[in-house]
Amino acid sequence: MEENKDKPTRRGKGESETKSVSSETNDEVQLEERTADSKCDPVNDSLDTQLSGKNDKSTEGEDETISASTACSHRVMAEFTLVLTGDPNSIEIGSENFLLHHDEQTNVKQFSNKLYDLCGRQICVINMLGLPNVDKIPLNQAVHAFILLIPNGQHSSHYRSGIEWLERTFGKECLSYVMTVLTHKSDEKCESALADLKANHCFVEERYHTCRRSMMNVNEIIDILEKIDVMVSENNPQCHNLLMIEVNEDQKTQDHTPHKEETITKAAEQMKTAAEIQQKFNQAECDVEDSEKNNEDTAEQPEIKPGPCESKETAAEQMKTAAEIEQKCNQAECDVEDSEKNNEDTAEQPEIKPEPCEPKETAAPPPIFGAPGSSLYGLSKESAVPTSTYTVEKMETGSEIKLKCDPPKEHGDAEHSKKNEDGTAEHPETKPGHCESKKKTGTCEMDLSGNKQSKILTEEHKKEKLPEETEILLCRLHLQDSYQQKMSPADFLKIGPPVKQSNETCEKDLAQTFCQMSMMLDYRARYIPARQDGSEVSQPEVLPESDSIDTDDDDAFWANTEDSNQSKQAHVHPMDVQMAAFHCSDSFLKQNMITKLSQCQYALPLLVPDPVSMDIECPLWTFRKITKTWKKTQGDLKTVTMKSMPVCKAETPLVSFFRLGSLSLSKSQLMNTLINDRHSTFFHRNCPGSTKSRHLMDGVAEIAWYCPAGKPTDSFTDCVAFCNLHGDSLLIEKQREILTEKSSVIVLLLPTLKKSEKSYTVVSSLLNATKPLICLITDSDCGAIQAKPGKYKLGLKDRSQSDVSEELKQIIGKILSGPHTTFQLESLGISGIRVDENDSVCQKGKSAAMEIVKMIEGMDISKIKEKFLSCEGQLWHNWCRINKELYHLKGNIEKEKEQKKKQLMEIRQKQCDASCSELMKSFTKSLLNLPSKDKEYFLKWTQILIDGLSTDDLSSILQNYDETWSKVLDLKRKHDKSAELKEKQAELEHLSKKLQSATFGLEHIFREMGQIYEAHKSQKKQTGSRHTDWVKYPELAADVMISGYPMELMDGDAGHVPLTWISSLLQEVIKKLGDQRVFVLSVLGVQSSGKSTMLNAMFGLQFAVSAGRCTKGAYMQLLKLSEEIKNDYMFDYVLVVDTEGLHALELAGNTCLHHDNELATFVVGVGNMTLINIFGENPADMQDVLQIVVQAIMRMKKVKLSPSCVFVHQNVTDVAAVEKNMDGKRRLQEKLDKMAQLAAEEEVCDVECFSDVIAFDVQKDVKYFAQLWEGSPPMAPPNPSYSESVQELKNIILSKASNSTGILLSHFSSKIQDLWNALMNEHFVFSFKNTQEIAAYRRLEVQYSNWTWTLRSEMLKIENQLHLRIVKGQLDKIENSHLSKEMNKTYEELKKQMVFYFEDDRDKEILVQWQGQFENKIKEFHEEHIREVKRKLDEVIQQKNARKKLDNKKTEFENKLLQKSKELAHQLKDVVENEEELKEQFDSVWSYWVAELTSDIIPIKDINLEEDQFNVLEELGTEWNLIMKSREEGKYKELSEVGNYFGYITLMKYSRVGKALDFVQEKTRLKVSLLTHDDQEEIRFFINNVEQESLKAIQTKPVATQGYTSTYLQEVAKNVQKKVTEFESERKYIFKKEFTVNLLLYVFDRATSWLLQSHKTYKENNDALTYLNSKKNEYYIVFKSYCKGSSSAVVFGEMMCERLKVSAVEAVIDQTAVDLAGEMRCSLPAFNGNRLNLEKHVLTSLAEKEDFSKYKTYIQNPKKQVEAFIKEEAKKYIFTKQKEKEPKILKKNVDDINKLIKQALFEATDKVKKQEGNIDMWVKVFSSSLNNKLTLDTIFCQNFRDINNFDFLKEKLEKGLKTVTTEMSRLPLDKVMECRQTPDQILIDQLCNCCWERCPFCAAVCTNTLKDHSPDKHNVPFHRPSGVSGFHTKDTVDLVIDFCTTLVGSDRNFYPNRDSKKLVPYKQYPTAGDPLASWRITADESKLTYWKWFVCHFQKELEDSHNLKFQGKGEIPNEWKRYSKEEAIESLDEMCKQ
Repeated sequence: MEENKDKPTRRGKGESETKSVSSETNDEVQLEERTADSKCDPVNDSLDTQLSGKNDKSTEGEDETISASTACSHRVMAEFTLVLTGDPNSIEIGSENFLLHHDEQTNVKQFSNKLYDLCGRQICVINMLGLPNVDKIPLNQAVHAFILLIPNGQHSSHYRSGIEWLERTFGKECLSYVMTVLTHKSDEKCESALADLKANHCFVEERYHTCRRSMMNVNEIIDILEKIDVMVSENNPQCHNLLMIEVNEDQKTQDHTPHKEETITKAAEQMKTAAEIQQKFNQAECDVEDSEKNNEDTAEQPEIKPGPCESKETAAEQMKTAAEIEQKCNQAECDVEDSEKNNEDTAEQPEIKPEPCEPKETAAPPPIFGAPGSSLYGLSKESAVPTSTYTVEKMETGSEIKLKCDPPKEHGDAEHSKKNEDGTAEHPETKPGHCESKKKTGTCEMDLSGNKQSKILTEEHKKEKLPEETEILLCRLHLQDSYQQKMSPADFLKIGPPVKQSNETCEKDLAQTFCQMSMMLDYRARYIPARQDGSEVSQPEVLPESDSIDTDDDDAFWANTEDSNQSKQAHVHPMDVQMAAFHCSDSFLKQNMITKLSQCQYALPLLVPDPVSMDIECPLWTFRKITKTWKKTQGDLKTVTMKSMPVCKAETPLVSFFRLGSLSLSKSQLMNTLINDRHSTFFHRNCPGSTKSRHLMDGVAEIAWYCPAGKPTDSFTDCVAFCNLHGDSLLIEKQREILTEKSSVIVLLLPTLKKSEKSYTVVSSLLNATKPLICLITDSDCGAIQAKPGKYKLGLKDRSQSDVSEELKQIIGKILSGPHTTFQLESLGISGIRVDENDSVCQKGKSAAMEIVKMIEGMDISKIKEKFLSCEGQLWHNWCRINKELYHLKGNIEKEKEQKKKQLMEIRQKQCDASCSELMKSFTKSLLNLPSKDKEYFLKWTQILIDGLSTDDLSSILQNYDETWSKVLDLKRKHDKSAELKEKQAELEHLSKKLQSATFGLEHIFREMGQIYEAHKSQKKQTGSRHTDWVKYPELAADVMISGYPMELMDGDAGHVPLTWISSLLQEVIKKLGDQRVFVLSVLGVQSSGKSTMLNAMFGLQFAVSAGRCTKGAYMQLLKLSEEIKNDYMFDYVLVVDTEGLHALELAGNTCLHHDNELATFVVGVGNMTLINIFGENPADMQDVLQIVVQAIMRMKKVKLSPSCVFVHQNVTDVAAVEKNMDGKRRLQEKLDKMAQLAAEEEVCDVECFSDVIAFDVQKDVKYFAQLWEGSPPMAPPNPSYSESVQELKNIILSKASNSTGILLSHFSSKIQDLWNALMNEHFVFSFKNTQEIAAYRRLEVQYSNWTWTLRSEMLKIENQLHLRIVKGQLDKIENSHLSKEMNKTYEELKKQMVFYFEDDRDKEILVQWQGQFENKIKEFHEEHIREVKRKLDEVIQQKNARKKLDNKKTEFENKLLQKSKELAHQLKDVVENEEELKEQFDSVWSYWVAELTSDIIPIKDINLEEDQFNVLEELGTEWNLIMKSREEGKYKELSEVGNYFGYITLMKYSRVGKALDFVQEKTRLKVSLLTHDDQEEIRFFINNVEQESLKAIQTKPVATQGYTSTYLQEVAKNVQKKVTEFESERKYIFKKEFTVNLLLYVFDRATSWLLQSHKTYKENNDALTYLNSKKNEYYIVFKSYCKGSSSAVVFGEMMCERLKVSAVEAVIDQTAVDLAGEMRCSLPAFNGNRLNLEKHVLTSLAEKEDFSKYKTYIQNPKKQVEAFIKEEAKKYIFTKQKEKEPKILKKNVDDINKLIKQALFEATDKVKKQEGNIDMWVKVFSSSLNNKLTLDTIFCQNFRDINNFDFLKEKLEKGLKTVTTEMSRLPLDKVMECRQTPDQILIDQLCNCCWERCPFCAAVCTNTLKDHSPDKHNVPFHRPSGVSGFHTKDTVDLVIDFCTTLVGSDRNFYPNRDSKKLVPYKQYPTAGDPLASWRITADESKLTYWKWFVCHFQKELEDSHNLKFQGKGEIPNEWKRYSKEEAIESLDEMCKQ
């Protein structure tokens, strides 16, 4: 074709040509041909769309589409089109992000695209982050790469979901264009991510990249583009075409008028030939650009460009007009019935199905199922199709072409199938609309806005060609996508909106509702009333009226009028819904569905024709999980035998029913009477919802089993299978033949036959065969006749169905009583039909499972676990037993504990050695290596095959158990106490144990995995075992749990929670899903009360419920919230915990009671909500359960857990009786109140009723359930009322859950550990430790430290400023209100921070309990700090006022000194030239000047404290020798740290005995102490208390303002002596004199430093001599200046510089101290946390130094040691570690002061010059400009009035200031530490203002950051052996080696104090009262290695310090001596994490 030069072209990497034709109706047809290269035209379509403006609809017919040339002129061409998909959290959208930025908010929303210049390349980026719903993607684009963004840490799960979404949305082809980009934070490492992805997925490393989430690094983006370049070059084609049709909401709501569509058999009659059509369409392939612009504006026909076949002809000559097409469509409306029958079989050209085009306002239909409208082509379920579309369809031959005009049609609006006069259904009309079954290749369609839509079909779609009526059906049920993308169990294993209980369900929801109700065991799922889409629900249907009936014309009434409602479409047949759901499900969902249908006692599909190929398939896989149980009656004695086996293996008779021809009698209904006449096992025509039109049931053979109950009323004595072949079996030959071969009895329903009929031949062959045959003749009234052996006939005419049924039962029973063949489901695999299990993926899973089964096949089932699962057997049980014994220690508990720990480790080692069984290796190998789908089959097969093996043995054991139990009962009734009874009881016990060991399932294998993992994990070094895959076990189990399997939480056999395994498992779940919030729902009730059944029905779960398999222990299963309801809840998942029952039969007496209490506490504690399941109406059972439950809930309340509960009362006789229910609720409330009172007595708390314990509304929180079965098992179906109740209960649960935030998975893991550890200790309330709460509190403590530091640092700044103002004389009074105002801004901001923290923290639910307390604490701290600062400043004011006398003399002193210096200078000016001589001259006269000035002033003397102390002691009557001895020895300095005070006391009554003891001790060197540890601690406490009180008394004295006097010491000494006397009066001993002397010296020594410093301050402020001497240097400089002849300005400047220097240095070092303290607090790990963190670093420091003297100080006086540690660390930081930091801080502060002074100089000089002021004015302005940051001693200016050149003065001052600044910058560190408040003291004030209470048992100090933290109890994780503090066994010298954390978990007792006569169990230590009651000490098995190492390392020093020995019961265990210092320090970190 010659190309027009003016024609605009559009080219990318290839070329494309576009032509268009237009019709009179303005409907356009666009046909597009593209080569492979032309598909890579990037983003033009989408950019064209953006430039085109509004479409046709928005402009009422006006077409504003811009031509290609216009578009090109308005945009830059993109090289690449990239689609961003994946997790939105994987990328940080920002202004510098290369791929997504939001400067203009242009590319943030989904589906938005934007052109970027990336590194010089034009890239179009489309944002599709968030994996959006495919229904809403409005794109039509060619894409070069899909960038899948996955976040580091969750990469595996996000990669899997992302790939699944891409495949589901764009088809498998798009996977070739995927580039995976793993994003990470800047500080994250992601090296292992690639290995993880390669290990778990089919992954291509070359198409993988990592980058930061911010995407701001240009190199990373360049690397991505380079990899994309390589990928594009490798791909062919190089880009992937998206085709997305945006749903037009306007079209959805328009007219629903149906349109006729009819098919024509011969295309030649309609359109002549296909070649003719091809020619016409070739003519239409022309350019449309020029015509498009004027298409709507002109009435003329647009010009049609000549095509390749014809030259210049008009468009009318090529295609004529659209009206011509319409005419051809109208011609197609012909007879279709005959053509339909041969539609699929003919080899002729396909029929042409044109149809009249409808106006634009007609609503658009949904896409064709399986056609290009499916998700593979990017079309959503509800995507709109163009209003009028012409399609060229190229058939496989290439010559067959079909023209189709698709009229718009509303979804589900298919026509009724036509019916014959007899009411039978004909084949429905062919509807070539959306449900078009013909597959198209290369079709191009155009929608109303002119957008091209290219559809390319794959070979897969060509093969999956469904019959048209099936497509229509699937469309109506909204299953069109599900036939290709099968539904899976995951689609239903989630919590969605409640199943609607309305009268009618929309057709589109039928399949979903059916599946949901089936999962709920509601057999009404098959009878769901439906309404067609678009019809109103609320309005009842109005019956049509006939206009033709005359009121007087009776004949007209009987006339056969046309159905006025005939246009209304028939509703979907219920069995079509079932089979459609069946066909659209994957094999696992099919299996679940069939299993549930079996439980509903429904017939199951046995032979199913494939909807596409019509091949017969046996879904054998779906039957694998079904087990049938029945009781067989045999023999004359009617012996009953119970049988239970998988239905696939059951060999039973098979009775098959066939229908020949069309009959009025229902075969299915007749069969139901044989099986269960109260339940429609087989669906029949009289069932609700039945219609004559069905599509998927003909040819389906259904099977059901009759299972006798072993009663006389049984229809049959053994299990019998009944098979029903649906449809006319004459036409279904293959299925009939298969069933004939397999059947034991054949039953035919037929009319009387003639020989000429085809049916006659079939019957004849059956009559001549050996199979028993029963013919039921519908038009005969004869009775049952045996025509010949095995051949019966029975007439049905005028016979009641019950009579026929009874006769038929007799005949079948007679036949089956004789020899007969049996049928087994598994035998169908060799019948020449397709069996689903033969699929390769299923076989792979089976073969892997068979490897396991072959190992155990033929073995005694009770021996399997012993041989192959040895880790979970006796070894694990022994471990659990010994572990529990750790909480019941007696005697030498530490030694005993170490021995038991050693035993535990030995057992773990044995488990490691035994962990290599072939079964476990094979199982884990399959889990590790199999692909995902194969693995799923493997797990199912393993479960099925193992269950199959154990079922037979279990049945046998149960049978024997039942018989033996019956004999035992008989013997007991006879009061027979013979040996036979004991023998039978022993046999019964043996059978009970055998029954437990015979229970073998998949859960036991996972339990073994858990034990292998725990065993290896407990060994610090990996064992030499070859079994090394154990580290991957938690990940494997996590995958299985996430996929929907329940995981064992508590081992029911051992009665133990494997904490290590559960913790690791949940951690892996968190890695895969993220730390999601879950709502934990647990269930509690008596054994066999239907708990698991209820949960299974409620959520569609798979908890084991079969006979002999009651739940043991506890299992957990994850359920995701569906997208529909996710936003209504504050959590993402529900974690269901199913538990074993209370009152287990195998437990008895106290064991059962203890177990029940333990289980109930655990279950109630672990759940956010607990379902309390009460079964039956037995008050005694109810009372036992309620008491256990109430006590468990009460325990939760006492440990601040808040569970909720709902009571479920099952198996109530009449749930409908409201009055009875009300009475039942009243009685329940009364019982709960009574149980609450009883439990309160046991738990010691004040409770009057149940509502005091937990929020409970008996009206809302109690649900009554009907009995589960509707009749008597085994043939009874579930009760529909039960399912309704389950649904209502589910709604109640979700309603309550909507107010809950749930719990994070990580918190749930911690909670399990806490609960179980507390339960092990028996006394739950006292030993419960909420790890998560503790962690949250510790983080809050860190925040509290930060908040208080913010206030403290700000207040220090304010204090420094006010201090300067006071010194300058600007303030003489400080008010609290002024300080509050100064602090207000900081305080208000801090309060906002606190509110934000408490409201936004992830643990806000936990933190809320402390919010008020901490807000009050911050308020108290703020107020207390203000008071403290006011006190300090008041002291400064007092000192300022005290030195007023001196201040008044300063003017006189300065004037005289200045004058004298000036005079002396004039005298020596020309005489002395040497500066040294000048200095000598000045020094010689200075003393005379000072003496002259102070001649009338008495100087203040220094004090001699040592002499005063000696005099005070002598005045008290103390001997001089004793005083001197005490001073020389110096023992008094460490008086508070003495280990044993026995040497300081004298026993009052037995003083001689004391002397004798001293003599014995001296001679025998035996160290004996008559003081208990409590006595020792009392003395130490007394010493510390006296010291503190004395210091307080001294510090109240006005020493700094009024001076020191010795009377202060006298007062203190008398007070100390008085305290000693009072202390002795309450004791049985008195102190020796040397103690009193040492105590006084100790107090004096502590007070010395304060007295000296205060006196120094007093002297500096008030002594004129001191003041004058401080001015010597200043006046020497003045003197020297005058000697040099300097002017007054120079002298004045030098004086100012000297005074500024003093002030500036003080200001700089004060601020530097504050800044250094802040720097250290941030930089030093010891200082930037909470009190616990500081304690850890103190202990670490002590261990590193190994200095016992420091340890001794820490043990005796921890606060003193902590303060010493802070000082040491601060000194080390400032002078050693960070020596360079201090100069930087100092320089910054010097610069700040320098700027301040320069600014003040400028302001003062400038103002004086402008106002022509004098020097007085200059000084005043300069001083005020210093902003209260510097003090400046007043300079009296009368001697400098001659200064008038202020610029010169400014210059001199600036010059001098440089020198001052340099000197300040070089200040030594020692000078910096001379500030008013040193950095270390600031830190001590901050860090030591906390709790210092000490543990009553071991004296460890409380580590709470708050000083007064009531009501929170004292706690410390660093408890230690009591002997460290000197505790010893009474009346011995044996130090105590026990940890108090071990003691509180033991069975030992103690005396609360020396006078106690009643022993208190350590486990109940809080009952001993204060101080023990105020402590929380939890049993942690004394894990802290630190103190064990300390005791061993410093054993001798400790013994010498306390004069006691580690011997006897206090002997140090050998295991302790193995610990190293490094291990000791590491253990501190471990304890801090707990």
